[in-house]
Amino acid sequence: MTAEEYVHSIVRKYQQQTGTNSPAHKTANLLFNSIKNWAGDFLNEVHFSGSYAKGTGVKGSADLDLFISLKSDTPYTLQYIFDSLFDNYKDVVPSRRQNVSIGIKYNGLDIDLVPGKKQKGSTNFHSLYKSKTGTWTQTNVKNHIKIVSESGRCDEIRIMKIWRHINNLDFPSIFLELSVLEALKHSNKNQSATNIWKVFHYLKNDFLEKRIVDPSNTNNIISDDLNKQEKRKIVQLAEQVLTKKYWSDIIW
Repeated sequence: MTAEEYVHSIVRKYQQQTGTNSPAHKTANLLFNSIKNWAGDFLNEVHFSGSYAKGTGVKGSADLDLFISLKSDTPYTLQYIFDSLFDNYKDVVPSRRQNVSIGIKYNGLDIDLVPGKKQKGSTNFHSLYKSKTGTWTQTNVKNHIKIVSESGRCDEIRIMKIWRHINNLDFPSIFLELSVLEALKHSNKNQSATNIWKVFHYLKNDFLEKRIVDPSNTNNIISDDLNKQEKRKIVQLAEQVLTKKYWSDIIW
């Protein structure tokens, strides 16, 4: 088996089921009423986001991300919205606060609920609360979906997410995705194994000091979502990968 064949076999192994009959779609439909009841008249829309919407999901990561868009005239603070969503689920299902999302276990799936307040005007820009720093950020989730899903790098991103899962790394998905795109910006497509090796070299040599910005908001520094110690762990593991002889010792 060639390196390309092995890498693609691992991608298939971790492939998520998609489509209207998938567990993700069915669970989203089950959750919609509880989200609607929580948001009330302030609900703008609920849509798939994250890895599932981008086509970069893998088993072992969150099975489903739902973006909850609230209208721009919602009178509550972003922190109140975030805490209120957590309170809505904490006594019903296993729930945890994450950086910009509430993670819940529901219908057998790991689900991230991301609440955001739509900004005024005809725009997809939203304001999100960042619990890790107690601050807020502006972003455009639909633009993220478009950039990643149309990048031609979905297999490489899936492989890196599998590696993240195997090593239990704290590496936020949008940061990981944009890092892969940065590492491969001058690389050919349809050569996943070769490209992943380039990503590991990037993580070893450039990642620690590289400034990654939100393509929807240059004031939102995605690379600040991890501190130096958290980044060094990623660098150290990438260095270890580059000493390996066989792909089966890296992803399995």
